[in-house]
Amino acid sequence: MNKENTPQKIDYTLLFILFLMAIVSAIAIQSAQPFLPEKLKNINFAAQQLQWYVIGIVAIIGTMVIDFDRFKMISWYLYGFGMVLLFGLFVEKYVVDIPFASKVKGATSWYNFGFASFQPSELMKIFMIIVLSKIISDHRENYPINTVKDDLLLIGKILLASAPPIGFLVLQPDMGMTMVFMSIIATMLLVAGIKWRIIFAAVFTAVFTVSVGVFLYFNFPDFFFKYIIEDYQMSRFYGWLAPFDTAGNEGHQLVRSLLAIGSGQLHGKGFQESEVTIPEGHTDFIFAVVAEQFGFVGTSIIISLFFLLIYRMIHIALESHDPFGSYLCAGVIGMITFQVFQNIGMTVGILPITGLPLPFISYGGSSLATYMIAIGIVLNVRSRTKKFMFD
Repeated sequence: MNKENTPQKIDYTLLFILFLMAIVSAIAIQSAQPFLPEKLKNINFAAQQLQWYVIGIVAIIGTMVIDFDRFKMISWYLYGFGMVLLFGLFVEKYVVDIPFASKVKGATSWYNFGFASFQPSELMKIFMIIVLSKIISDHRENYPINTVKDDLLLIGKILLASAPPIGFLVLQPDMGMTMVFMSIIATMLLVAGIKWRIIFAAVFTAVFTVSVGVFLYFNFPDFFFKYIIEDYQMSRFYGWLAPFDTAGNEGHQLVRSLLAIGSGQLHGKGFQESEVTIPEGHTDFIFAVVAEQFGFVGTSIIISLFFLLIYRMIHIALESHDPFGSYLCAGVIGMITFQVFQNIGMTVGILPITGLPLPFISYGGSSLATYMIAIGIVLNVRSRTKKFMFD
């Protein structure tokens, strides 16, 4: 029987999780406020973060107004727009100065308009998810019974679409964002129905590539530093592998983060009570601030919220009857999951520092707006998923 029930228009569970994250974010940022550099202490970052949440809600509403199938129709236009923005940064770095483009932490990754800064790669993440979802859904529609040849063709399409933006990110250079794009691609490949033998071969290739990089580093360091990685990026690895040996330079951030997390113990030291100065405590290292002031309890709340958020999005992806919608959700899940794992991992020393913020919690306008648009896409898919009897 195909009798339909009235579909739920808005996923209030997901919105409530976002509401809780907004509260946690404001408290965490405000707790870091007294320990920021003098030039930043007069700025109310918590209030600004809540303003960005409001803007994000508007972005969610705007995203939900359009049927997500429409994104499929304009996917390549969005992709082209994102590429133009990335190309502008490439021109700024390698050709000629252009207005508004700026360099931050050694990478030409931002447009600065004076009143606000904007990182185009944040938007490009969303555009990539939409384009890859279209490529996979169209391919599966044309090749319903997949063979090894069909899967290789699909991988080729995905790599062709992914290579240009990743190439621009590498040239900026922004290795953190490059890793996010790679995580999106990996997630999309996993849910695309690619045969496991091909996936295993891809994993082997990745391991081999990393091994070659290690070999070049030890045997041909001049070539390695000239063509593969920049000195400032390599310093982050030194700071990661031997933080206490390089505590005065590369390892300073990680050492301060580890001291803060360790000193928080179970309940923490209390709101705005801190003995460890953490660089960029309201942005990239917000997790360490929470760990010191609210302890294991506070960090457990944050991790639990992310678990609930990701679980809810997985549920929405599985419920969707439209493959394109499911792929959209999968891309968003892969993007957010990786950034959470990477950010928390770098604060506790199990991963190198990349400068990626903690989604929804760290202070940041363009990044938060991007996450909210991504959630808007997931809510869009959910609002147009119809339930059938016996589903």
